[in-house]
Amino acid sequence: MNNGKYLTSLQFAFTLAVCAFLVVPVVMSILAGLTVNYFVGLQSGLTLRWVFEVWGGYRDTLFLSFGLALACLLLTLLLGVPLAYLLARSRGRLARAIEELLMLPVAVPGLATALGLIVAYGGFAGFRTSAAFILVGHVLFTLPFMVRSVLAVLSVIDLPTLEEGAASLGAGFWQRFRDIVLPNCRNGILAGALMVVTLSVGEFNMTWLLHTPFTKTLPVGLADAYASLRLEIGSAYTLIFFLLITPLLLTLQALARPRRQSFAAPDNTIENAS
Repeated sequence: MNNGKYLTSLQFAFTLAVCAFLVVPVVMSILAGLTVNYFVGLQSGLTLRWVFEVWGGYRDTLFLSFGLALACLLLTLLLGVPLAYLLARSRGRLARAIEELLMLPVAVPGLATALGLIVAYGGFAGFRTSAAFILVGHVLFTLPFMVRSVLAVLSVIDLPTLEEGAASLGAGFWQRFRDIVLPNCRNGILAGALMVVTLSVGEFNMTWLLHTPFTKTLPVGLADAYASLRLEIGSAYTLIFFLLITPLLLTLQALARPRRQSFAAPDNTIENAS
């Protein structure tokens, strides 16, 4: 009994230590963006000067990052969900080969993927200098995560039997896809969406090569702020990022929670049974 309590206390202490190790640097970074003088610390007083300065000078990068993330989410949904469905329905070697090829953008460094995009499409001046060029890179990088998340859910259900049952009742392909496939892979779609948004907003390596002075994203602007040794600006940048991304992530996590279903019998059924 004592050994069990000792192990529980040890696990709790270890969990607190890990949380402190991860959270303390974030808290210190945020406080640096709210203090008058970072090197003096809280004794110099609190201020919102750096936050307003970031919002005034870098808000375009914030809007661009979130716009790219939402566009990337839309494209990965349109491409990834049907592709995961086809892979789940196919059991041949070709499907497995396609599945492995989809993981190449994750295995290959982002700088190498960006360099490949520049070599292949850098000659199109209008495309090269637009935000769409960065969007293509983000979709290549995040699409495997959407496909894997949806495919993992579809692989554990008896999809052919469900579709055959719906077909026997007269449901066409699109009706089966809408009423059978999508509801059953809902959690996989939401999990993939959460990963796509977070990866797109925070992606730096690939974006660093693909961006132009007019298409800076949030991570690139953050790197510029820290590179210029303006720690207060960089920390305020981080604070605004958390304020904007946290509600979006909480919303996606809330949508991913399983819904409770009530199986209570109607009153007339209970009366008839009695």
